[in-house]
Amino acid sequence: MTGGSGGLSRWGDRLMPRLLLLLSLISVLTTIGIVVTLISETVVFFRQVSIVEFLTGREWTPLFADKRFGILPLLAGTFLITGIALLIAVPLGLGSAIYLSEYAGDTARRILKPVLELLAGIPTIVYGYFALNFITQDVLKRIFPDISVFNALSAGIAVGIMITPMISSLSEDAMSAVPRRLRDGAYALGATRWEVAWKVVVPAALSGIVASFVLAFARAIGETMIVAVAAGSTPKLTLNPLESVQTMTGYIVQAALGDVAHGGIEYSSLFAVGMTLFVFTLVINLLAMLIRSRFREEYQ
Repeated sequence: MTGGSGGLSRWGDRLMPRLLLLLSLISVLTTIGIVVTLISETVVFFRQVSIVEFLTGREWTPLFADKRFGILPLLAGTFLITGIALLIAVPLGLGSAIYLSEYAGDTARRILKPVLELLAGIPTIVYGYFALNFITQDVLKRIFPDISVFNALSAGIAVGIMITPMISSLSEDAMSAVPRRLRDGAYALGATRWEVAWKVVVPAALSGIVASFVLAFARAIGETMIVAVAAGSTPKLTLNPLESVQTMTGYIVQAALGDVAHGGIEYSSLFAVGMTLFVFTLVINLLAMLIRSRFREEYQ
């Protein structure tokens, strides 16, 4: 029995590294396949449309007879909603993290943290209709009577609520990693609890906090269903949050659900927009990794 068990163990030791390598390669190959698909279709698009027109044009009407392929209106809508979302999520998420890390007792933490994380589990389509039917109709129309039914403000607020748990959870984890002795030293010098939280813990956990902001920014840029439902489908170069706009993901949804012929310029435009979105999210995620590695504090 012992010999058989030992042989099985040695067989498992030889098999497991190969199995784990295979699983890792599947992830890598999937990523490569996505990138190759995006690049190949994007090249087809730029054979018909000038990259200068694409990056500097002020009109986006690929689904109309008079086709225009300037992506600036989609970029404006995307960053307008993302900016609103961050204005909502950063103070809410950071404030929640500070409370959970420095003020909340064990009972409050056990209740509040799962409730916050529950927000991250709500389907985004639910957030979309929440923005359309409640935020716009019951809240914003009382403040701005002329607001459009589809608008950037309600979509941005809903996206902000959605990404708040990401900022809160990651920031709270970074603060919890700060050694207790730093807090005790500050208290011994006469600091108040708020001074310890704001002047000791937050600076010590700054790399993780900033990384959470950057990752939330990337998540907001890539959000699809909230903006497709609540923001509208009007590609417009505007910074007015009360108007209907269209984001990059919103256009992809609109075109993918429409009657777009495979192989046409409209079909290729989906991949050009997707490639632009991929580049933005890639740069943002690399920036988050750089910030975390550059400013990480290591304690013994």
